[in-house]
Amino acid sequence: MSQSENMAAVTEDDNPGQLPVAGDEATGAAAAGELAGEAGDQDGAAQPDALAEPADDAAPGADKDEDPGADEDGEAPEEPSRDAADLEQESEIAADYVEGLLDVADLDGDIDMDVEGDRALVSVVGATLQELVGPRGEVLEALQELTRLAVHRQTGVRTRIMLDVGGYRAKRRMELTALGRDAAEDVSRTGVARRLDPMTPFERKIIHDAVAAAGLQSESEGEEPNRRVVVLPAG
Repeated sequence: MSQSENMAAVTEDDNPGQLPVAGDEATGAAAAGELAGEAGDQDGAAQPDALAEPADDAAPGADKDEDPGADEDGEAPEEPSRDAADLEQESEIAADYVEGLLDVADLDGDIDMDVEGDRALVSVVGATLQELVGPRGEVLEALQELTRLAVHRQTGVRTRIMLDVGGYRAKRRMELTALGRDAAEDVSRTGVARRLDPMTPFERKIIHDAVAAAGLQSESEGEEPNRRVVVLPAG
């Protein structure tokens, strides 16, 4: 297993002490740079998810939480409620961590912070940083996990903070929403279930939502990293 795959797969429950966290920006930047370098050699490689998703017999829509930190039922672990001040603190810690990575790696980019619902958002904007996204977003997913670990180390609380680079997630959400809608229309017309390509939990959640909005059901099948959404015909 490559270092990029290993970092994307590790969580704070597995081994929190061996991943770079806030205060160790040089190590983190080196990890990010190596992740980006390896990603360039892995075009089309499947994205390893941070935690295991439900097994093949999962109920329809089991991946309803896009968070890779979901438990075995696809639901996010129960967490203490956070007010706006807590989320702002999370975003500030994350922004400092990501800014340190960019500085040490000599990459340009501005940091935007926001709060959306019960989730803090941190985005790197103002530059083209494809090396921090990687094919199918696997480098971005690994960096997001590192950032979550940095926030967890300082706050002691599990976080669902979302990291984005260059608007990748927003663009991917639009593409997948259209894909889910088209798949639902195709299944409604033919009455035949349709299996989509393997996706990450973030991507599958968007597909599930789009299919549900079209009035059909969907489920996930397979093992990571080849887990995929199946759109089911009505009835």
